[in-house]
Amino acid sequence: MAAGEHADVIVVGSGFGGAVAAYRLAAAGRSVVVLERGRSYPPGTFARSPSEMSRAFWDPGENLYGMFDVWGFRGFDSVVASGLGGGSLIYANVLLRKDEAWFVREEPLPGGGHEHWPLTRADLDPHYDVVERMLGATPYPLDLPAYAGTEKTHAMQDAAAELGLSWRLTPLAVSFAPAAGAEPGIGLPIEPGPYPSLHDAPRRTCRLCGECNIGCNDGAKNTLDHTYLAAAAHHGADLRVLHEVRAIRPRAGGGYEVDYLVHDPDEPEGERRSRRARPVITMSCDRLVLAAGTYGTAFLLLRAREAFPGLSDALGTRFCGNGDLLTFLLRATDRGRVRPLDASKGPVITSAIRLPDDLDGVPGSGRGAYIEDGGYPGFVDWMVEGADTSAAIARAVRFLYERFLTFFDKAPDTNLSAELSELIGSGALSVSSLPLLGMGRDVPDGALRLNGERLETAWTTRTSEAYFERVRKTMQRIADVLGAEYADNPTWFRKRVITVHPVGGAPMGRHAGEGVCDSYGEVFGFPGLYIADGSAMPGPVGPNPSLTIAAMSDRMCTRLLETGDAGVPRGSGRAPTSC
Repeated sequence: MAAGEHADVIVVGSGFGGAVAAYRLAAAGRSVVVLERGRSYPPGTFARSPSEMSRAFWDPGENLYGMFDVWGFRGFDSVVASGLGGGSLIYANVLLRKDEAWFVREEPLPGGGHEHWPLTRADLDPHYDVVERMLGATPYPLDLPAYAGTEKTHAMQDAAAELGLSWRLTPLAVSFAPAAGAEPGIGLPIEPGPYPSLHDAPRRTCRLCGECNIGCNDGAKNTLDHTYLAAAAHHGADLRVLHEVRAIRPRAGGGYEVDYLVHDPDEPEGERRSRRARPVITMSCDRLVLAAGTYGTAFLLLRAREAFPGLSDALGTRFCGNGDLLTFLLRATDRGRVRPLDASKGPVITSAIRLPDDLDGVPGSGRGAYIEDGGYPGFVDWMVEGADTSAAIARAVRFLYERFLTFFDKAPDTNLSAELSELIGSGALSVSSLPLLGMGRDVPDGALRLNGERLETAWTTRTSEAYFERVRKTMQRIADVLGAEYADNPTWFRKRVITVHPVGGAPMGRHAGEGVCDSYGEVFGFPGLYIADGSAMPGPVGPNPSLTIAAMSDRMCTRLLETGDAGVPRGSGRAPTSC
C-alpha cells in the first residue's frame, strides 16, 4: 500500500458513528476511507466451538485478532467489539431513543462541573427517524403464533403490570420477515436489500436462538455491515479491515495525518512481527472522523494531546458506564411449579421496563433506568445446568445405585430411556432462569487518562450508589413477582460492574471550557476534526446508546454537508489519491 495517500475524509472505526458517516459522506461524493482495526465477519464465520471461542478475543500482541475486546479497569470491567461493523456485531439490537427529559441541562456532578447536553430530543428526532428506517427497526412480533411462546417477554410484561411500571416491546434491528412488508417467519431466506451485500453469504430471518451477542451466523441482525457499510461501499467508500490507527495530528497547510499499521493474522509464526515492528503508514485527509469507540477515540486524542495545542481540558472527562448492571433471576416458580422463562429462546432482548426519573416530573424517583430481559445462546443452558452441581450429583448417585441393584436382578430392565432422562435432569434451572440487564443515568464523573501507553480510568459506582441500589431493588421486586431467586453479578460484592456501553471521555459542550467538541461533534479549535462515537456523550444516554450515537453522526454529516467546504481544503476526486 502506497504511503502518501490522501482522501477527502478518513473515518477511524466502523461502528454506529463511523458507518453512518462513511455512508453519508460517500453518498455526497466525498472520497472516504474507513480504517477498521478488526476483521470482516460474514454470516457463518462467528466463533461457536471452544477452539474458535478461545481465539475470538482482540489482543494483537498475543496474536489474537478476534471480535471481543475485554478491558479490566480498577472499578469495573468492560467488553467492546473489534470488527467491521463495530459494536453492532455484538450488541443486542435495541434501538431506543434517548428520553426527551433526560437531555440534562446544568446538572451538578459530585466531583464538580456539570452534565450539560447542548442539544435536544427535537434536534435528534429527524435523524432518529432516518437511522431507524436504515436499520429496519421493528418491535418483536409477540402477537404472532411463532413468537407468542417467548416466555421471558410475557414474564417481564407480567412483572411490570404487577409493579405498576411502564413496559414496552423494544424496537430491534432484526429481520423477522424476509422483506419489508412481508409476513414474519423463522429461518426464511432474506431478500437482497437496496445495496449489494459486503459478504457473499445468504442471510436468514431470526431463528430465536439467543446468539445475538456472540455474532449472528444467520445474518438476521441488521448489523452495520449489512446496512450502512454496504451502502457506503456502494457509493465508493474504501473499507479497509485490519488497519489499526496508532496516531493522528494536524497537517501542515490544513487537514490531518493518520498513522496506521496493517495486521496480518495469517502471517507465519516464524515471520510474525510485534506491533511495534510493523511498518507505520501515513495517510492524509481534509476531514478526519474519529469513531473508534469511547476507549479508542479517547486513547488517540490523549496520546496526541501535544500535537493538538489548545485541545480542551475536558478531554478525558464525563466518563461513565451508562448505568449498566447485570443480574440474574433463578428458579422462577408459579404456584409451586417451575415457571418457564426460556432465556435462550428469542433475540437476546425483546422488551424493557422503564423506571421514571425526577426529570420526568415524578419527584423522589431518583435517576431513571431501563431494565431489559436478557438472553443467551442455547448451548449455555447446558452450562447453567452443569453449575447446579448438587442436583447433578444426586441424580448421578441415584442412577448408579439403581444400576447396581439391576445388576443382581433376575429380570433387569433393558430400557434405560427413563433413567437416562432423569440423569440429564428436567432442565428446571436453565428453563426458569433469566439475566436482567439494567442501564440508565449513572453519574458521569469518571475520567480517562494515559499511564504510559495504557489507558486508565478513574470511575467507580460509589457516587452512583443510589442509582444502582434503586435498579437492584427493582430487579429484586421483579424476582419476587416471578417467584424467582435473585442473584447479583458475582463481581458486585466488590461494587464492580460490567459495562458494554462506555460513554464520555471527549464530551460535547457549548464551548471549549465545557467540552472537547460542539453539539455536531466538531472539535473546538480544529476545523474538520470530528468525533462520532460514544466518547462525545456528556453523560449517560440512559437506554442503549447505539441509536443515539448513529443519530448524532447523521446530524453531524447533515451539518458538514450543509456548510460545505468553507475553511477546509479539499482533495481531488472520488478515489483516494497519492501525493
